Amino acid sequence: MKNNSIIEQIDYWAITDPNRICFENNERSYTYRELKDCSDAVARKLHEQCPDKNPVIVFGGLEFEMLICFLGCVKSGHAYIPIDAHTPSDRVELIAKAADYSAILSLEEWPLRKERKNIFTRTAIKKMTQGPNEWGSEHYVKKEGNFYIIFTSGTTGVPKGVQISHDNLGSYTHWMLADFHLPRAARFLSQAPYSFDLSVMDVYPALLSGGSLAPLEKSVINDFKQLFTVLPELNLNVWVSTPSFADICLMDPRFSGETMTSITHFLFCGEELTPTTAEKLLNRFPKAQIYNTYGPTEATVAVTSVKITPSVLEENSRLPIGKVKSDTKISIMSEAGELLPEGEIGEIIISGPSVSKGYLNNPKKTAEAFFSLDGQPAYRTGDAGVLKEELLYYKGRMDFQVKLHGYRIELEDVDHHLAEVSYVKAAVVVPKYQEHKVQQLVAFVVPHANSFEKDYQLTKAIKAELLETVMDYMIPQKFVYVESLPMTQNGKIDRKGLINEVNSG
Repeated sequence: MKNNSIIEQIDYWAITDPNRICFENNERSYTYRELKDCSDAVARKLHEQCPDKNPVIVFGGLEFEMLICFLGCVKSGHAYIPIDAHTPSDRVELIAKAADYSAILSLEEWPLRKERKNIFTRTAIKKMTQGPNEWGSEHYVKKEGNFYIIFTSGTTGVPKGVQISHDNLGSYTHWMLADFHLPRAARFLSQAPYSFDLSVMDVYPALLSGGSLAPLEKSVINDFKQLFTVLPELNLNVWVSTPSFADICLMDPRFSGETMTSITHFLFCGEELTPTTAEKLLNRFPKAQIYNTYGPTEATVAVTSVKITPSVLEENSRLPIGKVKSDTKISIMSEAGELLPEGEIGEIIISGPSVSKGYLNNPKKTAEAFFSLDGQPAYRTGDAGVLKEELLYYKGRMDFQVKLHGYRIELEDVDHHLAEVSYVKAAVVVPKYQEHKVQQLVAFVVPHANSFEKDYQLTKAIKAELLETVMDYMIPQKFVYVESLPMTQNGKIDRKGLINEVNSG
């Protein structure tokens, strides 16, 4: 393929092999021709209805129509903002408020009542796809134009929209297809919600290489019996998930190379891969290649990778997160902003063509995290790390941001919403670790006077109210009720002290 545009590379398969499958769920298969024709038709309609180039919100789940909408947006010159249908309405409202968007493509019922912008329902979107589909590339998102915007957790309780350009995504996907030795026309597991940037690791490598996506719905994941029945039937080649999801699957002995013979690759991102998980996978899937990768949303999914082998396991008590991709640079910086030599721990700084231009409509947060280093866009990750013989090792967070089951969570974001709960006077949330990996969130709560006889009743009521404002993965798994929160000498809540308390012994 000689085309440079991501869209043109995806459409190449529709032109050369129109009946090739690009997406297959338990209901039916969808072809690249359908993907092209439908997304072209959506692009035409969006171009007519939304002449500005502001982003478009796409609201729904893991379904083919979401891909149609994503590509339709980009073909019409609009970035898309994916929002998962399971997102609480309060968070949807915060995202909508932060994004100066043109329209909403809503495959599920849009949760906000007051909406002055264009809303296209599932019925309207279906009607769009049946319209004229002749469409030229002159309107496509190109180069530095925003391709997608994913909203992540913010310290003030307000999500931040990470802007990823066409060229940011191009840098990432070129590396994925060149360095990971993926099989041709591979079937990729599509398990991460599209609002989580881990999904980009399966969606675009699959579509650019003429592969197909096999979605795994949340309802199946939450039903263990159904999960272990469905997984072998997917005939997967490339497994993309967080290590935590692999841990769930490893609970069943059928999750092995003997029953899932087609798997050739495991690609992990989003959180730390522990030696325990890696060793189990090597034993269960001896013929598969296992890659550990690392990268924040702000640098387009991942920027480092390492193939996990028995020797890598043997040589490391904590697994490396890999070598940086060839067009990108990793620097380790002190708190004073000085570059540190190899072997010294400091903040991981990423610079190169996959680094975002910043947060949507948020110049203050952008200025805090993004800068220029040696003429390249650079991002302060807030992650502590160390370089040893070109391999990067993760050493935890510099601040109070954590990864739980692959989801990035600002502890202060959870604090903020927890403090808004009617039963709560004050609260702070801390992580509990196992093998350097966050296993659960623990909330220390000073409650208001209440009529509950038992703590578990109060916990149930707090969780129910909290679920109205935050994603379910942000809700603490354990609640500890106290009369007051410990303070530092300068009058701040002693979160570090509580972290030590939770993780001691």
